[in-house]
Amino acid sequence: MRLHVQQFGSGPDVALLHGWGLHSDVFANLATELATAYRVNLIDLPGHGRSPAPKHAQNLTTLADTIDAFAPDHAAWLGWSLGGMIATQLALTAPSRVKKLILVASSPRFTTDATWPCAMDPEVLSGFAQALHEDYRGTLERFLSLQVAPGSVGRETLRRLRDTLLQFPPPNSQALDDGLAILRSTDLRARYPALHCPVLLILGERDKLVPAAAAAAIESLLPAARVEVIKGAGHTPFISHPQQFLSLVMEFLENTYE
Repeated sequence: MRLHVQQFGSGPDVALLHGWGLHSDVFANLATELATAYRVNLIDLPGHGRSPAPKHAQNLTTLADTIDAFAPDHAAWLGWSLGGMIATQLALTAPSRVKKLILVASSPRFTTDATWPCAMDPEVLSGFAQALHEDYRGTLERFLSLQVAPGSVGRETLRRLRDTLLQFPPPNSQALDDGLAILRSTDLRARYPALHCPVLLILGERDKLVPAAAAAAIESLLPAARVEVIKGAGHTPFISHPQQFLSLVMEFLENTYE
């Protein structure tokens, strides 16, 4: 399977991985800014955007392996939400390929349990999985609505997310099911300490999917990581707070961490 990869700009490589149900054009404005100093690699996940549907069910390992085949040799990786989990998996299995890791509204575990309260109720994701087969468009719309904070900024962010979603045919249903299964079942907490590259975690203060309250727990797993919480942001801080987000990313990319 050949993934769609759009590459532009010049300089050190930066690869961007989008989240569930969308495609790499969600990063359009951010990518344009990054391309002034970096070679940007925008990757559509299998079955999303312009990438073909997977022939078989995908799990986190196979997704990371598929992306690794089309990835730049040595890049900084920015992964949003599900994309952050995939980028983390890549950093764990192919550490020489990942120079730095930027996790945006991402977490080692997306669902709650007795030891991880700052996450989504697993029943919510299970409900999305069931609803996908009854009303995929409505289900995607409801998922998008969870990604924005209340208020005018949130409404504009939601409009942009919807516009981005509609640019291409709907994501493949198998790919959507696979992504939800990963979000429901993956727990990378035990593997986080094995991450040895510099890590920046950016969370939104009002995120409903990856609550900002998870920051302290993630810091305990990755004490060397830099953690930033953008005030007033929801699950898509690169859209709702673009300048603040860009400043954090650029500073992190430019730091040599010697």
